Amino acid sequence: MSRKYRVRHETTYEYAADVVHSHHLLHLVPRPAPYQECLEHEISITPENHRRVDQLDAFGNPLIRIELAQPHRELKVVSQMQIEVHVRPAVSPETTRPWERVRDSFAYHGAWPSRDQLDAARFRHESPHVRVKQSFTDYSAQCFPEGRPILACAEALSTKLHADIQYVPGVTTISTSPTEVVETRRGVCQDFAHLMISCLRSRGLPARYVSGYLRTNSTAATGGEKLVGDAASHAWVAVWSPPYGWIEFDPTNGCFAGTDHIAVAWGRDFGDVSPLRGVILGGADHKLSVTVLVESDSIASRNDAASTERT
Repeated sequence: MSRKYRVRHETTYEYAADVVHSHHLLHLVPRPAPYQECLEHEISITPENHRRVDQLDAFGNPLIRIELAQPHRELKVVSQMQIEVHVRPAVSPETTRPWERVRDSFAYHGAWPSRDQLDAARFRHESPHVRVKQSFTDYSAQCFPEGRPILACAEALSTKLHADIQYVPGVTTISTSPTEVVETRRGVCQDFAHLMISCLRSRGLPARYVSGYLRTNSTAATGGEKLVGDAASHAWVAVWSPPYGWIEFDPTNGCFAGTDHIAVAWGRDFGDVSPLRGVILGGADHKLSVTVLVESDSIASRNDAASTERT
């Protein structure tokens, strides 16, 4: 069974002085994936007088480049989409390869066995927000006993992070390191994702950062516990798990990613897939506001109908 959603993501920058020139990169168009299909998408940008270029980034994500060459004191970007998310095939962790074999398969022998393996190799090393350190190997040691299948290891690690780290919005920033998160045991979804990736890459295992959305007011498949991270962009982790390929985990909620998760882009870490970032000339101080709403399409349709009736 699949689910259809309507997503609205609004970002507003209010500046204390004129921004006379700016360039921005937007990762707000959902990328194609085997388990989801974008049915509609539109993006509005204010000021309307801007230059726009649509392209793909180095990881195959849709990327929008905009340039604003006239003075402005506000930038508003509204992304709206209708998307259908399909149920992912069931996988058995015990049927994946032992984690040591996965690690050793990336030893270079003059050629790569497949294009997928070569692509996965890009996600084994340090990146600006992910560190490869012995301390992460030690922290995750109990999740990686000798001979354990890679997917069972990743599931244990996701469960450990969910138990160890408290979800507390506002206590970290994008510059907070995974080491700090281990020390303070607090953070938000990007911190959970960066820490899980650091633990995996520190063992030579490929892991990538996934940016997207979580269905508003979604609950866990078992227990009915409300999932956290639905009030803004969400982040989770994809782990290279032969023979299945990439399997996604949401360590913030200690679960596999499923039909409540809508992927927009993936890369090495947050820096590769930030929804909106840029360089400005002028502006002085600024105020940022972001709102995200993800509704099932049936609920959105009922809300639209009710609004029409009131009108």
